Amino acid sequence: MNDPIRSFGEIAKSLTSGPLGIIALFIVLVYGFAALVTINTEAFTAIERLPLIYFLILFPVIVLGVFTWLVSKYSDNLFGPGDFKDEGHFMELKKMRTISLLGAATAKDEKSIADEEIRKIADLVESVDPREKHSAKEKSHILWVDDRPENNTYEWQAFEAVGLQLTSAFSTDAAFEKLSQSRYAAIISDMERPEGPREGYVLLDRLREEGDHTPLFFYTSSNAPEHKQETLEHGGQGSTNDPQELFEMVIKACIESRAR
Repeated sequence: MNDPIRSFGEIAKSLTSGPLGIIALFIVLVYGFAALVTINTEAFTAIERLPLIYFLILFPVIVLGVFTWLVSKYSDNLFGPGDFKDEGHFMELKKMRTISLLGAATAKDEKSIADEEIRKIADLVESVDPREKHSAKEKSHILWVDDRPENNTYEWQAFEAVGLQLTSAFSTDAAFEKLSQSRYAAIISDMERPEGPREGYVLLDRLREEGDHTPLFFYTSSNAPEHKQETLEHGGQGSTNDPQELFEMVIKACIESRAR
C-alpha cells in the first residue's frame, strides 16, 4: 500500500514544478475524488446521483474550455524554467516574446526597433531571473494608471512576459485606493485624463506630498526634453512616449527594488 502512495507522492511533487503540472494534478485529484464517490452511489437516491452524473460529464468539457483559453491567452506563462531541458531556451523564449511585443507596440507609431535596442531589451530580460524568489510580492508588482488601458496592450503583455504583475487603475482616486491596499515596485501613469489635462502631475504631486516615494514614470504622447525635466522637478523618475524606453526604465526600477 505504501508503494503506490509513495509513487503518487513523487509524481505529484514532479508535477508541481510548473503551471501545467499543477493544473494536471488538480484535475487528477478532483476527478479521482469524484470517482471514489461513485463507488458508493448505491447509497444515493436518484436525485442525489444526478449532480454527480452532471459533474462527471461536464467537468472534462469545462477543463477543455478553460485550458483552450489559457493556451490562447497566456501560453508563455504555462511553462516554468524547469520544463525546458536547457533553461537557456526558456530565457531565449522570453527574450523573443518580449522583443516581439515591444516591437508591436513601437510599430503603432510606424517605427521599428534598432539592433542596439534589441540587444538592450535582451539584456534587461535576462536580468529578470525567473527562478529568483522574493519574499515581498510588491517587488514585482506595477501599478498602471490610465483611463484607456486598451492602448497599452502590447506594453502590458511585455511586462507580463518577464514575470511582472500589473494592476490597472483608471483614475487618480482609484490609484490611491490601490496604493492603500498594496505596495508597488513602480507606477506608470498617463498624463491627460478626464479629470484634467495634467492629471498625471496631480497624481505625482499628491504621492510625494503624502511621503510615498514609489518610482513613477509617465507614458504619454510626448517625449520632449522639457516634459522629461518637468517630471523630474515634480519628483518623478522619467517620462517617455517610447515603449522600449518605458520598459527599460521600469525594469531597472524593479531590479533596484528587489536589491533593497
